Amino acid sequence: MKQTTLTLALALAFTVAGALMAPAAYAQQATDYSKVEIKTNKLADNFYTLDGQGGTVSVLAGNDGVFVVDTQFAPLTEKLVAAIRSFSDKPIRFVVNTHLHGDHTGGNANFAALGATIFAHDRVRAGLQNPVARPDGTKPAPAPAAALPVVTFDGPVSFHLNGETIRVTSIPRAHTDGDVLVHFLQRDILVVGDYFRSVGYPVIDLANGGSVQGTIDGLNATIALAGPKTKIVPGHGAVSDKAALILHRDQLIAIRDRVAPLVAQGKSVDEVIAARPTADFDASVPQGAQSAERFLKSLYADLKTPR
Repeated sequence: MKQTTLTLALALAFTVAGALMAPAAYAQQATDYSKVEIKTNKLADNFYTLDGQGGTVSVLAGNDGVFVVDTQFAPLTEKLVAAIRSFSDKPIRFVVNTHLHGDHTGGNANFAALGATIFAHDRVRAGLQNPVARPDGTKPAPAPAAALPVVTFDGPVSFHLNGETIRVTSIPRAHTDGDVLVHFLQRDILVVGDYFRSVGYPVIDLANGGSVQGTIDGLNATIALAGPKTKIVPGHGAVSDKAALILHRDQLIAIRDRVAPLVAQGKSVDEVIAARPTADFDASVPQGAQSAERFLKSLYADLKTPR
């Protein structure tokens, strides 16, 4: 354990910047990570989710080693590893990033230092190497080499370990341009990253290639894979099911169809927000009222300049 702690401490020196690489909407610069607690939730045999600060981490454990989806922020790695060690002493072999934001990739270099191989979409590596500017015009520093995915892909990739088939597929231009869906076939679990959140309205990162239509297409693809008992792990929020995914998709389409005519009429973004096109959904969406304006701004921008 002393060696593990030392390794992590050295890796942290190179990866603190990773926690700051996300756009302003995702950055957690003021967080006191020493106070963050990791909550472990068992979803199935040898399958767990870890919630701390940032995106949900999913973990498959077993005799073949540990498979991890996303790594949260760099300062939380030791706490995440301690949570994993509470149910597995096997090597952490693989990490898959669902997309490039720092609350999902910030701990990459730390996990790599422990021996994990990092996998992600081609565009995740490219985005970490050449991050886009924040809304205020400042540009984050590129990720250190140790934090970059070692294996990248565009088409489907399958892993076979711990009696499980894990299929990773691309979800084009949804939350970002590098989203993936991680499907644990035997356990009937879909890990979707941030193109579906069970809290708040959708977050469409236009600067990193996201789009409203791509998000709808991604939700449709996920709904097609889900059955009545499928567990769906969102990027943020409580574990959900197919019915919640369908409702989320339908609300997104309904709001888009309300906003599109206003954009066509030449309404300004402030006028669209003032029209309150999400009003009848706000109460039923966790943190709906708080996230509506952010969502409407990105929806407006996407409809105004379709790409």
